[in-house]
Amino acid sequence: MTDRRDDAPRDQDPGRDSRRPAVIGLILVLALVVAGYFLMTALRQNANLEDCLMSGRRNCAPIELPASR
Repeated sequence: MTDRRDDAPRDQDPGRDSRRPAVIGLILVLALVVAGYFLMTALRQNANLEDCLMSGRRNCAPIELPASR
């Protein structure tokens, strides 16, 4: 008698399974880079506003008025 598990064809590519964690890791790193970029942009804008206010200026944050009718 032979074991049926040994006779099964091996169609699965072992390299395919090993790439999945790498792709997930790459996507995770890219998401962290994008989030870091937006965080740094927001912090830079806030720092510029604080620098303007600390220098004593009053028109640091321009107010946009709606267009007149």
